[in-house]
Amino acid sequence: MKIGERLKRLRMANSLTQEELASRADLTKGFISQLENDATSPSIATLKDIVDVLGISMQEFFSEEVDQDIVFGKDARVQATDDGDTVKVELLVPGAQNREMDPVLVTLDPGGEMDEQPIHEGEEFGFVISGKVQLRLDDKLYTVDKGECFYFSSDRKHTVKNVGKSAAKLLWVVTPPTFYY
Repeated sequence: MKIGERLKRLRMANSLTQEELASRADLTKGFISQLENDATSPSIATLKDIVDVLGISMQEFFSEEVDQDIVFGKDARVQATDDGDTVKVELLVPGAQNREMDPVLVTLDPGGEMDEQPIHEGEEFGFVISGKVQLRLDDKLYTVDKGECFYFSSDRKHTVKNVGKSAAKLLWVVTPPTFYY
């Protein structure tokens, strides 16, 4: 295990500069730099101080990282709606309950409309890949054409309807994963 590489990745994941990490662990910026470049090794006590600042345990620091899937092909998609529905929802990345966001591919037949989504925490983003849809937020309507996108806080009732003459396809991302289908 390369301690320096792991420390740097964890420091950056915590949005800390070398100086901030050094200050919080009562070390010098130069020492943190040397650690990250594997130019020196920390004592157990010093490493414990650093991982405490990073919010993890020594066991977590030394545990082997599990390779996560990065690329998901069409065969990984999970269809969340029934065949024949006027609205088709495909989960693009399985296991959204363990992630920060839920990306789905929504296909709406002409006239197809999603069920009204209840108010929930989070944010939503949609990009219209093809077609034309009407987004309803509470009682306000927005027309969204191919190549356009929408973004809103999920604290409003919302739904989308295909108002075009052909199928509409949207990339829809919800964070946290709370997509209702």
